Amino acid sequence: MGKLKSSCIIDDDDIFIYGTKKIMKKIDFCDEILVFNNGQEAIDGLKLLAEQNKKLPNVIFLDINMPIMDGWEFLEDFIKIPNNNRKHVTIYVISSSIDPMDIQKVQMYGLVNNYILKPIRIEDLEKVLSDIH
Repeated sequence: MGKLKSSCIIDDDDIFIYGTKKIMKKIDFCDEILVFNNGQEAIDGLKLLAEQNKKLPNVIFLDINMPIMDGWEFLEDFIKIPNNNRKHVTIYVISSSIDPMDIQKVQMYGLVNNYILKPIRIEDLEKVLSDIH
């Protein structure tokens, strides 16, 4: 499995971010990790990259429950980024929610590849790498 060029974590939980970055580095997951603490920061940052004709991250790990803009609102805005910018982006919803409604809602978004329960494990990231390659 080859590593990715870049990935993005969108989550308001600093402990989750710290742990996920540590696991990513341990398995040499990617070269660059972008971090945003809510959906609004993320959509602003990703739109800016797209406007500058820079590549968006290969994979986005998206939390559902965040302040300011939650994961669902992020997905609604992310769809508005031109497809040629976002077509190589794979999104994984990462959440501690076991609510069947959340899992069902994720399946309605063609952009979302899968739903991963927190905490993220090495096996989860290895599966992401194998799914993408």
